[in-house]
Amino acid sequence: MEKSPLKKIQTLFFSFFAGLDRQLGFILLGLAAVGFFTFISASQNTPVQIADELRNLALSFVVMWLVSRIPPKWLEMGAVWIYGIGVVLLVAVAAFGLIKKGARRWLNIGVVIQPSEIMKIAMPLMLAWYFQKREGIQKTWDYAVAGVILAIPVFLIARQPDLGTALLVFAAGLYVIILAGLPWKWILPFVILGAIGVLLIIIFGNTICAHDVAWPFVHNYQKHRVCTLLDPSSDPLGKGFHTIQSMIAIGSGGFFGKGWFQGTQAHLEFIPEKHTDFIFAVYSEEFGLVGNLLLLALFFALIKRGLAISASAPNLFTRLLGAAITLIFFTYAFVNIGMVSGLLPVVGVPLPFISYGGTALVTLGFGAGILMSIHRHRRLVQS
Repeated sequence: MEKSPLKKIQTLFFSFFAGLDRQLGFILLGLAAVGFFTFISASQNTPVQIADELRNLALSFVVMWLVSRIPPKWLEMGAVWIYGIGVVLLVAVAAFGLIKKGARRWLNIGVVIQPSEIMKIAMPLMLAWYFQKREGIQKTWDYAVAGVILAIPVFLIARQPDLGTALLVFAAGLYVIILAGLPWKWILPFVILGAIGVLLIIIFGNTICAHDVAWPFVHNYQKHRVCTLLDPSSDPLGKGFHTIQSMIAIGSGGFFGKGWFQGTQAHLEFIPEKHTDFIFAVYSEEFGLVGNLLLLALFFALIKRGLAISASAPNLFTRLLGAAITLIFFTYAFVNIGMVSGLLPVVGVPLPFISYGGTALVTLGFGAGILMSIHRHRRLVQS
């Protein structure tokens, strides 16, 4: 008996979403909805149109769907090529990349691209592939090799300079190395040194932040970011302006917030980059503590579901890759909320699925697609 048109549409609909993880999908839709409604308010008096954000969100979910159809085995086979192409493009950027706002981060290949974005996915792919190949025969020096694989693109990105992306790429690779079994006796000394360094910066901040004191291996603007984090009032109309205004916005939101479109800091143009890096300040002012708890719950659910998918993955490659992608989402959210709240330096990291941005959303969609692929093909293998 021939199916009715309604039944055909229903069958097509379910086949379109077959194999996708429903929990992860609903969480991502929730984050995208929160981001879209916040963007509508945050984008007032900016040149960005609502249609642009809808296009970016749609593109992100299309990329997610397409990647979810790619078997993890294909990703494993292409890992070295993707990493190699990414490094070559970074070298090309260093040689003849486009310069905007004092940074050489872009490459014109007919269309203008930012190759450093590729490494956010290429890095965990490459290192997961490497440790998969070394499974069962892993030696101590394998961690040194992995460190070199990680250091090359991080160095090339940091010298552009692009500290925010370098941090994310470094974190993505480091997660894989740690999850692959890096001994804690090697990790703890760096954690202790880092904690001591932060403590010394806090204690001797006034001395080391003096204008005549140069920090080795650090650009002046990066030093300025750290120093204004310690004391935003030292440059209230410059680098400290971002932090001061975003903290005022977050605090003024109170428990329930001022209401949608009612945020004074945002609509009186006190918050810079209000629809991109500092959109969390707009959200906090308008939706308050209650809204923040909802947003944090969505991010917690995203991390929890991603780690659950990774834990049930069929092999070491997919477990390492899935966990690293999930922890990248955590790093995005942690760094963005921390810098907007005045707890971390401003490094230009967007809030996942909330901040406006085409390239970042596509990268996030690609990462979500990898998690969907791991889940989908795990089910196919088990059946």
